Amino acid sequence: MTEHSPAPDATRIPDRPSLDGLEDRWGAVWREQDTYAFDRAGAREQVFSIDTPPPTASGSLHMGHVFSYTHTDCMARYKRMRGYNVFYPIGWDDNGLPTEKRVQNYYGVRGDSSLPYDPDFTPPFEGTTKSIKAADQVPISRQNFIELCDELTVKDEEAFESLFRRLGFSLDWGIQYRTIDDRSRATAQTAFLRNLDRGEAYTAEAPGLWDVTFQTAVAQAELEARDYPGAYHRVAFHGPDGPVHIETTRPELLPACVALIAHPDDERYQGLFGSTVTSPIFGVEVPVVAHPSAEMDKGAGIAMCCTFGDLTDVIWWRELQLPTRSIITRAGRVLGETPEWIHSEGGAATFAQMSGKTVHSAREVVVEALRASGDLDGEPQKTQRKANFYERGEKPLEIVTSRQWYIRNGGRDADLNQALQARGDEIDFHPDFMKSRYKNWVAGLNGDWLISRQRFFGIPIPVWYALDGDGQPQYDTPLVPTEDQLPIDPMAQVPAGYTEDQRDQPGGFTGDPDVMDTWATSSLSPQIAGDWLAGERGESDLFAKVFPMDVRPQGHDIIRTWLFATVVRAHFEHGTAPWKNAAISGWILDPDRKKMSKSKGNVVTPEDVVVEHSADAVRYWAASGRLGTDAAYDTGQMKIGRRLAIKLLNASKFALGFGEPELADRQGLSSVITEPLDRAMIAALEQVVKDATKGFESWDYTRSLDVTETFFWTFCDDYIELVKDRAHGGDPSARAALRLALSVLLRLLAPVLPYATEEVWSWWQEGSVHRATWPEASELALSEAGDPQVLTAVGTALSQVRKAKSDAKVGMRSEITSATLVAPAATAERVRADEADLRAAGRLTGSFDYVEGDEVTLRDVELIPFVKPPKN
Repeated sequence: MTEHSPAPDATRIPDRPSLDGLEDRWGAVWREQDTYAFDRAGAREQVFSIDTPPPTASGSLHMGHVFSYTHTDCMARYKRMRGYNVFYPIGWDDNGLPTEKRVQNYYGVRGDSSLPYDPDFTPPFEGTTKSIKAADQVPISRQNFIELCDELTVKDEEAFESLFRRLGFSLDWGIQYRTIDDRSRATAQTAFLRNLDRGEAYTAEAPGLWDVTFQTAVAQAELEARDYPGAYHRVAFHGPDGPVHIETTRPELLPACVALIAHPDDERYQGLFGSTVTSPIFGVEVPVVAHPSAEMDKGAGIAMCCTFGDLTDVIWWRELQLPTRSIITRAGRVLGETPEWIHSEGGAATFAQMSGKTVHSAREVVVEALRASGDLDGEPQKTQRKANFYERGEKPLEIVTSRQWYIRNGGRDADLNQALQARGDEIDFHPDFMKSRYKNWVAGLNGDWLISRQRFFGIPIPVWYALDGDGQPQYDTPLVPTEDQLPIDPMAQVPAGYTEDQRDQPGGFTGDPDVMDTWATSSLSPQIAGDWLAGERGESDLFAKVFPMDVRPQGHDIIRTWLFATVVRAHFEHGTAPWKNAAISGWILDPDRKKMSKSKGNVVTPEDVVVEHSADAVRYWAASGRLGTDAAYDTGQMKIGRRLAIKLLNASKFALGFGEPELADRQGLSSVITEPLDRAMIAALEQVVKDATKGFESWDYTRSLDVTETFFWTFCDDYIELVKDRAHGGDPSARAALRLALSVLLRLLAPVLPYATEEVWSWWQEGSVHRATWPEASELALSEAGDPQVLTAVGTALSQVRKAKSDAKVGMRSEITSATLVAPAATAERVRADEADLRAAGRLTGSFDYVEGDEVTLRDVELIPFVKPPKN
């Protein structure tokens, strides 16, 4: 930005400046001119790279998206104006359960892998029904379902892009990806195969969390503890010396009991440790053992361990090497056949009544049997218990044994756990306390990262298994493709050395039917956006220029998932943290102070809000919320932002309308700023530049906006009013100060109000304000420094003049023929230095005296009310 500015073209300045239409006009210009394009030829040291969150393209955006993406965009715009080559891509998170659910409801279908592909299939609905019961959804083949997922996400992405552009996000739209496209699939599969080759990925048959509604495994990071109605049942096991009572909320798991467990220090059960008891009804002999995690003060102090009722059962089962007696199937129902470990006739009969029933119905069978046998002590006592749910699920999770894929994440390896905690120390978290959330999560892990999902629309696990002569998969020696073959779908493609007719035949092969969970792909967003594989092949140096990235912006609720998973992948593949900074946004809360989310049904979609208030106003509301802090949805704040944007248009038109200053030998604007008030204003603005810059550098966008906005209103309400007579009269000092201040203020406000600032900039400057340089304090250095307190003092005196007229109930154009200013000596001296401007602005036409006092007031006021002349 030079000090020499072209004169405003009167044809550029509208008669009535308005926010209306600015989004369409400037959005088109930015698109046509590639205003925000990343320069791939730029040097690495000038790059500022952003690991942009890929929004889930399923449905509509909500105000939480607007809130967090605006924070990121403000920083992107600031860094671009500081001279950085900003890498700001956009991705779309297509795959995963949210997309499948939306497709099921939108088209009225559900996937069924047993059905053949129908190339002529037409769905029964296309968004013409809000929801449809699962039983009424039309079953279609895996491939038909995937095609519909792909089709709908493309539609959703178009709507998302339109809104993102309207909100003025300065993304480089030439750098896009989808988490289901070929590049993303190849990247995810390559990383997985390398994890597998290094021993960081493995498959295992083990107990795991299972959602019976969605029929898929669930990872620890996707758990949500919720209150769930239940009842305590006091049940008697048969011991050597009489009954041993336990209390349980899940009596239906009695057939799955493998031990009774008490704390080793619990004196009540010292005599039972090492002995056995018999389960009621089913008559199965189980040991009584000790474990330090048993709670002596909870219930009877002794608990039954079942395989599996909860995660504590899994820990006991593993550490005490207990047998496995699972009875709950993936469908959430009891086994259809009586297990081999139940030998008693009564136990077999009761189990036969339970077989095939839901957990709830099986519980009723067992409780009735306990009543009949006398082993139920009293009646069940109702309670609210905490149960684990899948974060998107509606029923409590079960724990079932199944074969799944895992990536090591320190949950079972203390050294790896410490290394991943240390990676967190390489990242500057904003705000800083968010780092403890990361470390606490990593330290508390109790299992590896389960990445396989039993879904359709996702990136396939890229392996096959050879089948032995009995048709059993050889899981320990998976067949893998070479990297140059990726991406692949093992359910549709054939491993080397086999033919399609050998699929699922003894001696042949079978493809892994599972897909990776969505985090296994989005955890590679830096690699996908930066085209890591092209760099591996020597085709591009982009990845080397952008990785490790400068910032990961995201919400605090997914530190445990997206942030941590990305750290894990970068640690294994690159031996480094994936970014230098993590900018963590808070939640948007509804009027009841609850988080806005699609699942809660309390979201406000931003499309209508932007139309009503303008993009700049909505961005102002978002930028007013600090990182890491939850913020309320507040249209009142948007109205304030709209008022600010409109004032910027009108005040700029007014200031530019005074005309261009005469500059001797074109020395620059600062060379003719000589009057005390003008120098005072510039000195105050110099401090604003320093404070606003400091705010951005410390990731406190709100502070930058606050100091700039506060000064702007003083500039409009006081300074412009005080100097307008001089400016109209051609005074070069006033005109130059107005233009210099306006140039600086437009650039300070540009990250938050991109449309209004671009509009004003176009009236008198060339190029885009968003490609102009961020203001430096040196731009405002004058040959003789001003005293910023002069502006404060004279502005305070002007407010007293206005108050006096208001108290007298006369118009502001009324003359004051006599008045006395009461003020501290230093304040009075500053007012004297600019009394001429005060007189002009306040219509002070007569005597004006000064009296020393503690507070600034105006007294002894005599005035002549202004009378508006009659119209001819």
